Amino acid sequence: MKAAIYSRVFEEVHKEEVQLFFDELASQKIEPVIFLNFFDQIKNEINLPADTKIFSLSEDLTDEIEFIISLGGDGTLLDTVTLVRDKKISIMGINFGRLGFLASIGRDEVKTAVKAIARRTYVEDARTLIHVDADMPLFGNVAYALNEFSIHKRDVASMIKIHTYVNGEFLNTYWADGLIVATPTGSTGYSLSCNGPVVFPDSGSFVITPVAPHNLNVRPIVVPDTNIISFEVESRSDQIICALDSRREIVHKNVTLAVRKESFDINLVRLSENNFLQTLRNKLTWGLDKRN
Repeated sequence: MKAAIYSRVFEEVHKEEVQLFFDELASQKIEPVIFLNFFDQIKNEINLPADTKIFSLSEDLTDEIEFIISLGGDGTLLDTVTLVRDKKISIMGINFGRLGFLASIGRDEVKTAVKAIARRTYVEDARTLIHVDADMPLFGNVAYALNEFSIHKRDVASMIKIHTYVNGEFLNTYWADGLIVATPTGSTGYSLSCNGPVVFPDSGSFVITPVAPHNLNVRPIVVPDTNIISFEVESRSDQIICALDSRREIVHKNVTLAVRKESFDINLVRLSENNFLQTLRNKLTWGLDKRN
């Protein structure tokens, strides 16, 4: 069995856990294929197999690789989504970061996580993606995101007007700093911080959430993800910002934009005892009441 290993940064404080991770891979006879930049950081710090293979591009991930394991926080896991693309490679996130909502497996569960892969006792959750279309090249051949697509005003520009349509029918004009269209997975991220609702991962929906709207009666709305949502932007500035998760591009305000459900899903691996509701309670203190 082969597993790709991806991480952004190696931190000395995590050396013991990272070594334990690779030792457990060897113990379970799982062959690691390590992201080049991460390999360069750990090759003199971590004991690795002499014949360790590396990869640097999505194209290097062959059909032999069954899993990609992200060592880091949620941002690191989002990077792996851009590498996997439409390949049938499952993603496991081990949290070496902070919140770890998507990368929900703790550092203290490294051995359990690797054994779960080897013994196939894990659970896979299919997660939908959001795809952006535009009348100009945007985001290369990775024009999709796991969490959200968003439109923002540029720097200190005045708020913008975002005329929004669902399947060509006018929905609303948002006077705001920006607008988020989140997947169910992204409903617990940026959209949540802008007062958007939490929706279940399998709900088949998009959440449209304004960022700092200048209307007291404007609220987020949930629509089926079978719809195509399109936008026209008015701004005093000539440029606006478009974002897919943490990737951003500056475009002219006259760009024509639309989002839809991506044609493929990705699979997130979790331990069988961890589910969405438990993660809500543990990571976002859902329902926490000091009186109890």
